[in-house]
This record gives sequence, structure tokens and C-alpha cells, in this order.
Amino acid sequence: MENHSAPVKAISLDKYGIKSAEINYQLSPEELHDITIQDGQGIEAASGALAVNTGEFTGRSPKDRFIVRDAITKDRVWWSDINIPFDPDKFEKLYKKVTDYLSHKSLFVRDCYACADDNYRMNIRVINEYPWSNLFAYNMFLRPTEEELDHFSQEWTVINAPGFMANAEADGTRQHNFAILNFSKKIALIGGTGYTGEIKKGIFSALNFILPVFKNTLPMHCSANVGTDGDTAIFFGLSGTGKTTLSTDANRSLIGDDEHGWTSENTIFNFEGGCYAKVINLSEENEPEIFKAIKKGALLENVVLDEKGGVEFGNTSITQNTRVSYPIYHIDNIKTPSIGKNPKHIFFLTADAFGVIPPISKLTPSQAAYHFISGYTAKVAGTEAGVIEPQPSFSACFGAPFMPLHPAKYAEMLSKKMIEAGVNVWLVNTGWTGGPYGVGKRMELKYTRAMINAVLNGDLGLYNYEDYHIHSVFGVAQPRTCPGVPTSVLSPRATWNDDEAYYKTAFKLTNAFRENFKKFEMHCSEEIRRGGPQRYAF
Repeated sequence: MENHSAPVKAISLDKYGIKSAEINYQLSPEELHDITIQDGQGIEAASGALAVNTGEFTGRSPKDRFIVRDAITKDRVWWSDINIPFDPDKFEKLYKKVTDYLSHKSLFVRDCYACADDNYRMNIRVINEYPWSNLFAYNMFLRPTEEELDHFSQEWTVINAPGFMANAEADGTRQHNFAILNFSKKIALIGGTGYTGEIKKGIFSALNFILPVFKNTLPMHCSANVGTDGDTAIFFGLSGTGKTTLSTDANRSLIGDDEHGWTSENTIFNFEGGCYAKVINLSEENEPEIFKAIKKGALLENVVLDEKGGVEFGNTSITQNTRVSYPIYHIDNIKTPSIGKNPKHIFFLTADAFGVIPPISKLTPSQAAYHFISGYTAKVAGTEAGVIEPQPSFSACFGAPFMPLHPAKYAEMLSKKMIEAGVNVWLVNTGWTGGPYGVGKRMELKYTRAMINAVLNGDLGLYNYEDYHIHSVFGVAQPRTCPGVPTSVLSPRATWNDDEAYYKTAFKLTNAFRENFKKFEMHCSEEIRRGGPQRYAF
């Protein structure tokens, strides 16, 4: 357990333009927990965790994320509907409005940092309007020692004002909420939304620009763990694919669950000091480490509690995106510091709601680059308004909303590192089997864990024709057998019991892959282009 006592240090926010604020500096998790409850902003769950409702926004708002277009960014950022430019003059005016709004208020300030490797450390000051937002910052960023705080100098500043509503017409935003990165001023400005994920994703997005451009380091939206012999495994995947669940393993030490850097010195380091896990349908049986981490100090978001204060994990009446943040030391088996060596295995996780991608398959380097750029998963009914059947969803590099550079830049860096390190790359379908969503069923977690363990234990061996089958549509190598997994589960076609329907659906998905990849083709080599599905539907 870490020392939570608050150091005595007088600070001022005048230099930010925030005047006469009451400053609650570096409060302990217990203090923030109690203030939130006293102010009527949250309640304590039976587990001891603090439960809050983030208000109007229960998830990120990607259309309201902006980057100031200036001398640093104008020729480097991949400007698009993901990276939306913001005028520097309008930023200055909006910044003044936000800091005026925060002046004379009781604010919560935390000094912390990102990047566990000292060579890449980035000091951050987080200024929050709400106490529970500051608890999130305590959980999710790395925590300096009291001695480090005495000489702390922040590089980036996060200013978080959920209660401030922008005037879209006057302020240059799309609507009343916004999350804006200013690389010249090193500020992440967030307003109009209480969703705490905007805080961590703002800094993550900044590092996704800084690390490759200035520090020759690949930033990755992935989780990572390490075995007893020091072998590192990396798990890429979008929300809901099992990234946090599969990397949190009692038999392996957790490096981190979401954001990492891969350095030129051949190390993997965690950006964060905590975990931000989805808790929809969480159970102690399937995810015991995460379940046990939900205790005093953890922050539950948008969950429904029963009359005894227990979390109704299956209740999605507020949102499907129910969450918990907790400091990484709430997990028993963690790597300290959060640094590992070059990975031996990389897993690309996809929740294929069409039920046609093999549950595990081995990728060639060109296939790995193609699937990394594609970043495929699927949306299912109920996750978004208007989604009534499975829809393919592509997010480049398994994290497009946080990638300021062109995806091909990250893919080139990953490909180079994979080849240099001799890494094996695996595509893992944690989605549906036996048919699409609504017909088939979700892949059992015990089988997915068995497949990953087989890879890590060396049980699947090297590719050869006797042990692997080349999928006739996707061209990937799927193992014929795997310890702990029924052979029938390994072939998605066999689980359908309807070859015609299976192939029709598989071809539909390959066409979606090709259509999505068109926007990347001109930036990719012929080798990468050939990494995708080669067969076309008639």
C-alpha cells in the first residue's frame, strides 16, 4: 500500500489565470472519497469503492476532440474527422473563459506523471473542478514521492471543468463540451463533460504525438504482462475485446492494462499508474483480480447499486460503458516498476460479432501490419443508437481516436520493431462463435485464456502444414489443435453447421476490410497491402 499522507506545499494557480481559488492540493484518496460523499456527488458502494454518475456523458465524445493547429502540429498531425483542427486565437479566448469560470471556486489540484520509464517521464499537473475527478487522476497517473514533489515542475497541464458549457458559435466548438490539446502551450483543456476518460485520453493522445516525433518511441494502445522468466506479452484491442481481462492474470505480473511505449532501448513501459476497466457483466469467477480491486480507493462510474450497495454489474440502464478506475497496486501481481523487455508475443484482440474470424490464428509480418492498421472489431445491438445488427468497426492501430499521426507511421514503427525483436503476432477473436451475434454465442473466456496460455507456453509451436490450416477466406494460419480447447471450437466454419451461410458472412466482412483499407493504401507498401484478405465475394 502506498503512503497517502498529503505533503504540505503551498501552490498558486495565478499563472494559469485562475484567481482566488481555494486550492485542495494533493489530497489523499480517502479525503477525496469523503468530500465527494459530503458534497452529495457520490455514494459509497458495499465494497468501499466510491460510486459516481458522470452526468450527460458516459463515454468519450470523439467529434468534440480537437488539436490546436500551430507551428508544431500543422505539418505533422494527420488532420481528419478524428484529429480536428482548432484555431489558436479561439483557444486563447476559450481558455480565458474556462479559467475565469474556475476562479474563486474550490478546486482540486494534483501533481503526478506519466511514463514509468524515467527516461521518458512526463510531469503533469491536473486541475479539477470535482473531487472525484481528482481521485481518478490519483488512480490513473503515476504518483510522485513526497521528495519528488518538493522539486516538482510540470511539463503538461490538464484543466478539467465539467460544469463549464461552451457556446459553440462563439467558441469554435461543435457543441457545449470539448477536449482540446495545445502542444505549444502543453495544455489539455476539457470542459462540459464529466466523463473522466477524457482526462487520461488527453494525455495519452499527447504522448502518441510526442513519443514518435521527438523520442523515437512507439506509443501503443495495449495492455502488457510478464511471465516468471521475464517474457513480455502485449495485447492490442479496442474497448470490449478483453484487453484488461486477458492481461490481468494471476500467473503473470501486470505491467499495465491500456497504454504503453516501446523504446529504442528495447523496453516496454506503462504510461499509467492505474487501470480503467469496463465492469459490464463483471464476475468474481471470471475476473477475480479486477473484482477484488473494486474496494476503498476505487472509483466506480455510472453503475447501478442495489439497496444494500452492491453493484448490479449486468445493469446497463445508465450505460453499457460502466467503468471502474483503481490504482495498479489494487492488483496483487504487478510488475514494479511497470517496465518489461521486448515482447515475445503480441495478441491482436477482436470481438468479431459476425462469428467468422478464427478464435486464434498466427499472422505473417505483412498480415500483422495490415490488421494493425485496420484495427477491426464489431459493434453489436444496443451499444450505440441505431445499431440493430452487427456492424464492422475499424479503428486504426487499435486506437485511432488517440492517434495524431497517420496510422501508417505507427504501423511502420511496429513492423520494424516486430521484425527486429522476432515477435510472433496472433489474431484472437474474443467475439462470437457458432453464428453471428443473435444466433451464435460469445467465445467462452476459459477457451480464450487456454489459447493464449498455449501460445505463451510454446504449445502451439512453429507454423507447419501438419499443425496449422490456412483459412480459405482470411488467409491466416489457424492451429488444428490446442491444449484445453475442443478441436471443434478452433474452426469457425465448423461451429456454424451451415457452410453457405458462413462463407457468405465471411466474404461480407472481407469486403468491409477492403473498403476500409482504401484510405490507407497509398501510404502503405505492396507487402502490407497483401496482408489483407485476398479472396473476393462474387
